[in-house]
Amino acid sequence: MSSFVEAHDFEPIFTKKDGYRRIYVDLPGMGGSPVGSIKDLDSILKSVSNFVEKHILPSNFLIIGTSCGAYIARALAYRHASAIDGLLLRVPLVEPVTSKRDLDPFVPAISDEALLSSLSGADREKLGNITVQTPEYIDIFRRKIEAIWLPAITASDSAGLDSIRNDPSLYKLSATLHSRETPFFKPTLVLTGRQDTDVGYRDAWPLVTCYPRATFVALDRANHGLPIDETDLFEAYTALVYGEPASFPCTRQ
Repeated sequence: MSSFVEAHDFEPIFTKKDGYRRIYVDLPGMGGSPVGSIKDLDSILKSVSNFVEKHILPSNFLIIGTSCGAYIARALAYRHASAIDGLLLRVPLVEPVTSKRDLDPFVPAISDEALLSSLSGADREKLGNITVQTPEYIDIFRRKIEAIWLPAITASDSAGLDSIRNDPSLYKLSATLHSRETPFFKPTLVLTGRQDTDVGYRDAWPLVTCYPRATFVALDRANHGLPIDETDLFEAYTALVYGEPASFPCTRQ
């Protein structure tokens, strides 16, 4: 995940909290970081681990990872467990091979065919599957795609990354991860989207056996790009990892 995307989603939370230094790391090939000599996920993990050892340790820290970044984060949590105070896995990639993922077909949480038919062809192509088909959600979704996701995609080295993603032998870590036998006893949040058709939510459920202090969430109205409009809930759940009591606002019908 690009650091630009991560900063967009997490800065509104951490700018309200004193005492947190944030370091947003581009994975190789994302944002302004070139792929370079990176050839597989193991070498991406090595690159990020080297960064942690050079720029963060021996300080304790929290670690957050999204999608494939969550897969990397789990390996970092194992390598540097004594220094990590909390772990947040957002829409985590668990099964690297797409055909083996336990995925549901796309079904919107709220459907409005008349609204969809009023959108232009360009908008339909840009927005793809729309999880919540209301004018308010579509407006927020469109703005996030245009302002955040598309620039991040444009800046990334798609060719270099695709060569890794499309090869199951390269898109898999050989590193040790926490397991039932070797658990991670720090606050952990596994935050999944109920309507996520990229990595789903069921493959992530067994992770609770690896993280005895984990909170597992399958958030309704949420796809692989969460949060879109659920920013209050996103902030409340994130609080579970940085150690403050969560407040869960009831803002939805």
